[in-house]
Amino acid sequence: MARVADIGVIGGSGFYEFLSDCDEVKVETPFGEPSETVLVGEVAGRNVAFLPRHGRDHRFPPHSIPYRANMWALRSLGVRRILAPSAVGSLTASYGPGTLVIPDQLVDRTRGRAQTYYDEFAVHVAFADPYCPSGRAQAIAAAREFGWVPAGSGTLVVIDGPRFSTRAESQWYAAQGWTLIGMTGHPEAVLARELAMCYTTLALVTDTDAGVEQGDGVTQAEVFEVFGANMSRLRELVAKIIGSLPAEREDDLCARALDGIRLPIELP
Repeated sequence: MARVADIGVIGGSGFYEFLSDCDEVKVETPFGEPSETVLVGEVAGRNVAFLPRHGRDHRFPPHSIPYRANMWALRSLGVRRILAPSAVGSLTASYGPGTLVIPDQLVDRTRGRAQTYYDEFAVHVAFADPYCPSGRAQAIAAAREFGWVPAGSGTLVVIDGPRFSTRAESQWYAAQGWTLIGMTGHPEAVLARELAMCYTTLALVTDTDAGVEQGDGVTQAEVFEVFGANMSRLRELVAKIIGSLPAEREDDLCARALDGIRLPIELP
């Protein structure tokens, strides 16, 4: 397939208003259909592909999202950089609702999710630093310019969901020094690395998790309300980040992730 986009955005349905003069592109992958047809349009003078991770009608819960198909579809369209805005809970009182965090570390607490493309041969991809260092730097700088000063570090623990944590679980996660909790950040990040794509998460705190404070605990309504209230601002920020990204990728760890490794499948 001809290259049609350089940058991919994986987000919620609120990003449908993000692109102008969109084309719908249906992509077939060896791993089934992606969550939705991909929308391709222009943002800040760049060709951008948008894919709603949960589907247009939010039909895929976190544990059932076709992650491998989604990431493969984006690479098939030429995408090499991905920005992934997402709603997260906070495991520390210092990151309250409305806080923007550009995390630098990831902990996987999911079970049973397909999280590799390589079921043959020894394909061991470096993942010590799970997010693109240059993408994070660009996102942090753009956010500061935009006036939404982000927390420039944080550890995101990813759970299966769709339920929220118990108080005991939340307190245990916080005791490990982890600061954020979500349900979709893994395996997106590792699949991007396996495809030598740069992946940057923009984490918007929508709630303090169950163990951080007393009360009834987090609710779906609370998450949707805070995320929705910040959607317009988040779209504007993502557009600013896209406009600030250099035309060519730097020679960083993401671009070189597969150097010297024999792959059992041919990448698009």
